[in-house]
Amino acid sequence: MTRRRLEGFALAIALIGVVPRLLAAQQPEIATTVAFTEGPAVDRDGNVYFTEMVSLRIMKLTAQGVLSTFRERSNNANGLLIDPQGRLVACEGAESQRTGVLVKFKPQVTRTDLRTGKMEVLADNYQGKPFVGPNDVTIDGKGRLYFTDLTGGAVYRIDGPGHLARILAAPDVQRPNGIQISPDDKQLYLIEANGAEGGARMIRAYDLGADGRVGNMRIHYNFYPGRSADGMSIDTQGNLYASAGMNQLRGTSETLATRTGVYVISPQGKLLKFIPIPEDFITNNAFGGADMKTLYVTAGKTLYKVRTEIAGLPR
Repeated sequence: MTRRRLEGFALAIALIGVVPRLLAAQQPEIATTVAFTEGPAVDRDGNVYFTEMVSLRIMKLTAQGVLSTFRERSNNANGLLIDPQGRLVACEGAESQRTGVLVKFKPQVTRTDLRTGKMEVLADNYQGKPFVGPNDVTIDGKGRLYFTDLTGGAVYRIDGPGHLARILAAPDVQRPNGIQISPDDKQLYLIEANGAEGGARMIRAYDLGADGRVGNMRIHYNFYPGRSADGMSIDTQGNLYASAGMNQLRGTSETLATRTGVYVISPQGKLLKFIPIPEDFITNNAFGGADMKTLYVTAGKTLYKVRTEIAGLPR
């Protein structure tokens, strides 16, 4: 067993003793411990893929709890999605500060065949201009992909390889992060995660047309002045599960008003339930399991799992 795995097990054992005291209602279990986790997605076999942002890897956790590295040199991959054909879609390439040095990657959205390992680039520019930092991705019932370019201040739709449309852009959006689509494909939800003074920290809702265009923006849920959500998933009844908040300040104008955890928000924008998570910084979540009632949550160095009452969607 490697030293890294031993350290991971030690951290997991230490945290298992802490979690029950902090969480009174629903108690997330620790699925695995790595370094800084993001962007989970679950395939039909129960394998959880998630990104590790420190060592630039995409990790794989099997249904039996075996952890391995799926892809080294991930090009700073962040949000992930398993499409209906079982392929892994990844948002990649945002710039990153590492040991005080700005590191650049290639901003793009890729798709990998999990059986063969063959990877293709679905999009890396819009009208000849490169993206800045693709961040998160979702899919509608027609198989169209929607992804956010957080630092580029835009949202795009991919109808197929080489077929790209920009559906939102600054100043109408500021720092678009997580993205989701309702079960009936009639609503698009978008997280704004602007930590600047007065910045938008909310979930926006839009009417989504059959042609993939959006309109009629309204504020669905507001996290201001606390830390906004990062990513979110959705269940079969249209409730959003938004990973938001922080336990410690991080040098922005964000306050600690938003507790760290998963916010379950109804289609009417009402908070139905709050699932506390004890670790910073919470990032994203995704449904999986044979009955789609296991919610996997990435936060800090840990991948948590929580059982839910309602089945989720693989979006």
